[in-house]
Formats: sequence, structure tokens, C-alpha cells
Amino acid sequence: MNKELIAVDKAFSALSKEKGMNFAFLAYVAKDGVMLSPNRMPLVGKSNIETLFRGYDSNKEFTCEPLYADVSKSGELGYTYGTYQIITAESSEKGTYVSIWKKDSNGKWKFVLDSGNEGLGS
Repeated sequence: MNKELIAVDKAFSALSKEKGMNFAFLAYVAKDGVMLSPNRMPLVGKSNIETLFRGYDSNKEFTCEPLYADVSKSGELGYTYGTYQIITAESSEKGTYVSIWKKDSNGKWKFVLDSGNEGLGS
């Protein structure tokens, strides 16, 4: 298990809790990042993801708990997977996710692919 990437994933979750789901996703997505969502074509590029998040409720509380992370031998590409929870005033949703991370030109981890599955029991 890669502790550095686990820490990045936990920092993403903490930022989401502090400043909101929309803010955190846009802070951690790579310029050419991709989001896969059920019943929707892949969203490619930060600008398209930003457009999607404009329509989301910014009051959603999104947190995730990474269960595992690994990084390539070169140290530039890795993945995390775990569980997430989204809470709004009206509902709560739990699920699983996988994120593929890549270091940008400044050496910061950004996700290049993110996908989640809702439906994890309480």
C-alpha cells in the first residue's frame, strides 16, 4: 500500500468536507481528467467537469475513505480505491470508487480518471 497516495486521497476528502464537493473535485482533477458516471458518456477535460459541477448542489458533503493505493515503479502514476459517502439535507448515499492519479508537471498528484458506484448498504 502506498502511504503517499493514501494521504493525497485523504487530503482530497478533507478539502471536500471543508470547502465542498465541487471545490475539491475541481482542485484535484487534471487538466485532461476524465469522470465516468452511470448512465452518462465520459466527461473529458477539466472544463467539461467544471460545467457538470455548476449544476450540482454545492452543499453536498462528500467524503471518501481510501482502502488501498499503489503507485507505478516510476512513481508518476497510481490508483486508489475505497468507499465514499454523499450527504445532503434530504438524503445520504454510500458507494465505492476508484481514482487513477498522475503527477503533474509540478509533482502534484491529480486524478486523471475517477469513477464511483453508488449502492453500498448502510
